[in-house]
Amino acid sequence: MVNLAVLQVTISLSKVELSVGESKFFTCTVIGEPVSIEWFNPQGDRIVSSQRVVLQTESIRSRLTIYNANVEDAGIYRCQAANAKGQTQEATVVLEIYQKLTFRDVKTPQEFRQGEDAEIVCNVISSPVPIVTWIYNNREVTAMRDDRLGVLPNGNMQIQKVGKSDEGVYRCEARVEARGEIDFRDIAVIVNVPPVLTVPQKSFNATADRQELVSFICTASGSPEPAITWYRNGRLIEESDQYFLKGRSTELTVRNIKQSDGGSYSCRATNKAGTEEKELLLKVFVQPHITQLKNVSAVEGSQTQISCTAEGEPVPEISWRRPSNGQTFADGDKSLDGRMEVRGRIGTSALTISRVGLSDSGWFNCEAASRIGGHQKGMYLEIEYAPKFQSNQTIYYSWEGNPINVSCDVIAKPLAFIEWRRNKQVLRTESSGNIRIYSTEGRALLEVTPMSEKDFGQYDCTAGNTIGRRSQEYILAQADVPSNPYAVRLSSVSQAMATISFTKPDSHGGVPISYYQVDFKESVSEDWRVVRSHGILTMVLLTNLEPNTTYDVRVAAVNGKGRGEYSRIESFQTLPVREPSPPKVHGQTGRGKAFQLSITKQDDGGAPILEYIVKYRSDKDDQWIKKTVIGAKDQIILQQLQWNTEYEVEITALNKLGPSEPAVYQFTMPQKSDITDTLFSGLGLGAVVGLGVAALLLVLGLVDVSCFFLKQCGLLMCITRRFCGKKTATSSKSKDLEEGKAAYLKLPLKEENGKEALKPDAIEVKVHGDNSIQTNEENSKA
Repeated sequence: MVNLAVLQVTISLSKVELSVGESKFFTCTVIGEPVSIEWFNPQGDRIVSSQRVVLQTESIRSRLTIYNANVEDAGIYRCQAANAKGQTQEATVVLEIYQKLTFRDVKTPQEFRQGEDAEIVCNVISSPVPIVTWIYNNREVTAMRDDRLGVLPNGNMQIQKVGKSDEGVYRCEARVEARGEIDFRDIAVIVNVPPVLTVPQKSFNATADRQELVSFICTASGSPEPAITWYRNGRLIEESDQYFLKGRSTELTVRNIKQSDGGSYSCRATNKAGTEEKELLLKVFVQPHITQLKNVSAVEGSQTQISCTAEGEPVPEISWRRPSNGQTFADGDKSLDGRMEVRGRIGTSALTISRVGLSDSGWFNCEAASRIGGHQKGMYLEIEYAPKFQSNQTIYYSWEGNPINVSCDVIAKPLAFIEWRRNKQVLRTESSGNIRIYSTEGRALLEVTPMSEKDFGQYDCTAGNTIGRRSQEYILAQADVPSNPYAVRLSSVSQAMATISFTKPDSHGGVPISYYQVDFKESVSEDWRVVRSHGILTMVLLTNLEPNTTYDVRVAAVNGKGRGEYSRIESFQTLPVREPSPPKVHGQTGRGKAFQLSITKQDDGGAPILEYIVKYRSDKDDQWIKKTVIGAKDQIILQQLQWNTEYEVEITALNKLGPSEPAVYQFTMPQKSDITDTLFSGLGLGAVVGLGVAALLLVLGLVDVSCFFLKQCGLLMCITRRFCGKKTATSSKSKDLEEGKAAYLKLPLKEENGKEALKPDAIEVKVHGDNSIQTNEENSKA
């Protein structure tokens, strides 16, 4: 028989305090050989694992987990273990549940109507019951000397006859002394004030049908700001073409007032605290009002009548006026030509127009007037007419292969159709080949590309509408080249140039002239040279002519068809070569003791300027200084002049025929300037700084070269060693020696006593990788 060990049951905790909503687990451990471990709730029921209360059992251990604890979970929980003999042992744990401070649905802000008793709700719970304190403006309400303020038994705060001054933030503070727990909520209190309406004017007068407007003003105070609405006959007024609201609806404007607009209007102000309404009255007078006036359409040449009907009290008199010319017609009036006549009866007037013309189209104003006022309305008289052709050009010119556009422009009312005909056959819009038609409103464009003589001739444009139908004939004629220009004459001539002018031809051939062609040649030559005019200018400049030479010239006009006939050949002779004219000279002071003379190109006499002979002298010297400048130069620099001295210059131009008359020019050299100005007057600040830096670098370079030759040091020495392989005695033991490379040393000769020999030659010693030394005896002897 097997002896079972006595069961021992323990729970990890014996007593636990838990706040509502928190979670906790308890572990039950059994010593012995249990066959079952069970948990029992405070009501003695065996606990079955659920979503909120979970059991986890394994071997000798069982865990009870309670999630989101509530007040009903409080009590004694038992863990009971049983063995195979049915013996049981248990352990218990006490679970105490308490409620933390919890505010439930505390709203902020809380709103109240002015004058009522306000109760500020602060719903807070806990276990044990909390102590609630109210604080306003950093003071406890119970300590304030205001009988209107108090705390109700349910913890809420009361304000008797609350006013706007009571608005603010009130703090609801709750405490649990046993746990030292404290929490609070700030609650904003808003006091709503009922609307109060102010109406500056309650009664208004207006005259109907004069496009008048009346504005009602209604202001309201209150908190929150009241919303203002307007009513007429119990119906809400909304913004429309007749009613206009502005200023948050504090102003209602009634536009285009009619007789039916008279009566009462209500202004209503509403907010959370209440509503107030006031009534305003509009009285409408009836002025003359035109009730019937219509636009009229009439056919050109017919008779038409326009009528106007008006009402009002008293009955108005009706007259007519044309705004275009200010002409007026009253009852019984006739126009000077007798075509217009007015006849009327009470409240009605008719204007009759005979033989209507296009000039009659336009606005006619009907004016109704009485002692109350007047009313005016306009109508438009539209004249319908058969098509009218707008273009005066009926003849067009072209030539074979050249497309031409013939435009048929038509005005008509109503709009007319337009079609092209050829030999009584309609040309379709979709025509192809050498004839195309492009149509837009009021225009039909005929594009013809003549391919042969049969494409020239008559084309007819036909336009029609409901009023009538008309046609116009267009002629497509063959263009010709222009006739010959005439009156060719010489406008000006020199040794190398000539200006030819002429009169344009009498006929351009039906096509505008594009340009003129001027042919010229030497009279003894057969080769013509050609020059074009600039556009259609009747003047042409001939250049690169030979001096003292006779030339022939002829002119022809060119249009799109081609070149026309030449004019009669005219002859002219260029001027012979002569000495040049004196040069034109102006000058300016140069740098230092120099003066710059500029030569303006002058008449060279028909031969290039070979050179300029320049002579100049000062007012202190009678001896001329002479220099020669080649003719291509346009500037001459005189140098080594004297300061503060007047100079006279004579410049002579020389061509192959000889010198010109000298041009005389005088100038005065200025006072001697400061040395700094002399050196740097032409340099900017950047250039001066650059020169200074360059000078500094030059000095440093000279110092470095001196160090290289005298002391074997400096930047140049470092570069030489790096790129020329120069090494010191110490460095010969380095990488070069290890790699078996030879190093060279130049050593001075020494005597046995250690003194240097007077022989200037050096012994070249070659050090090999095996540390052997070989001397070069060709350069010195030991």
